[in-house]
Amino acid sequence: MSRQSHGRVVSRLALFTVAMFGFGFALVPLYDVICEVTGLNGRTGDGPAEQETYVIDESRAVTVEFVALENGYADWEFRPAVTRMTVVPGKAYHTTFFARNMKTEAKVAQAVPSVAPGRAARHFNKTECFCFTRQEFQPGEGRDMPLVFVLDPRLPSDVSTVTLSYTFFELQDNPVAVNHGVQKSGGEGV
Repeated sequence: MSRQSHGRVVSRLALFTVAMFGFGFALVPLYDVICEVTGLNGRTGDGPAEQETYVIDESRAVTVEFVALENGYADWEFRPAVTRMTVVPGKAYHTTFFARNMKTEAKVAQAVPSVAPGRAARHFNKTECFCFTRQEFQPGEGRDMPLVFVLDPRLPSDVSTVTLSYTFFELQDNPVAVNHGVQKSGGEGV
């Protein structure tokens, strides 16, 4: 092979590499849009659902299960007030999740929701949720955090159980630690 053909192959491989790198970055927002539109992966909205008036379907009962997960090795106590409740589509319900910072320093956390089955996610409407904002906790502080939700009566009729799961993540960019004079420790993120 000639030097010119080697240069052409290298140029094409470099262009292909750059294109694949760009495609990888484009997949993240594309995935988010697909999940939001279709309800895939159990993603729910990032903010409060619009206050919609639903026709209450008294003829139907759906079991809603609540699951609380702590991400990684963080020292949190995190649990739902109730693990399941029977609800009527179209009617608003209130419950809470309890969280406690078990550390001796201030922490900030965020809860990320997921709904199963995934096709139920677009029908699970949260009008008030602790997951919409970052939660600041002082050392040892614990509190109940509210959740108000409505199941849309258009939930597919074959769905009789919906599971709402929250994963509680400690945020590494902790403004509470800075605001209260808490220093970051050497090897551990705050």
